[in-house]
Amino acid sequence: MSKVLTDLTAAMDKSIQSLQKDLLKVRTGRASTALIDHIQVDYYGSKVPITQVANMTTPDARTIQIAAWEPAMLGAIEKAILEANVGFTPQNDGKVVRISMPPLTEDRRKEMVKMIKKMGEDAKIAIRNSRRDGNEEVKKQEKAKTVTEDESKKLQEQIQKKTDDKVAETDKIIAGKEKEIMTI
Repeated sequence: MSKVLTDLTAAMDKSIQSLQKDLLKVRTGRASTALIDHIQVDYYGSKVPITQVANMTTPDARTIQIAAWEPAMLGAIEKAILEANVGFTPQNDGKVVRISMPPLTEDRRKEMVKMIKKMGEDAKIAIRNSRRDGNEEVKKQEKAKTVTEDESKKLQEQIQKKTDDKVAETDKIIAGKEKEIMTI
């Protein structure tokens, strides 16, 4: 039965990790290389992530700087960022590509908060689905007489407590990101 709880915890943790990874791609008032690290660059005929052809840094809160390992790649990097349609206009000075992050408007901030709340709700749904799967497994084992009714009830209570903890963790993550977005 501990296997059911272990599998359940792993599934719930994956949901939360996925949420955190998705939230990194949401633009806040500060520059972050996570906003563009998923962009694919044409590197001698094959598409590779931008992180494999350049070093990305954030020299200040509003700028992302991309230094290509091969100077000939600057044009391809600039083109890939424009084609990715992420809302940034890169500037290529021949040595590095810079992306200046304009400040977010109040309306845009509110839109982003709505978007991250939806992401949080999706993560909670995934957590609840994991709970349902865990409860079904416990009931299946109870029917097969591999666990007693008391053990089954106890396990279902543990599953519910684990679910409540993970939902609370998700709420905390979303609240932190919301605060970060709304901070000017």
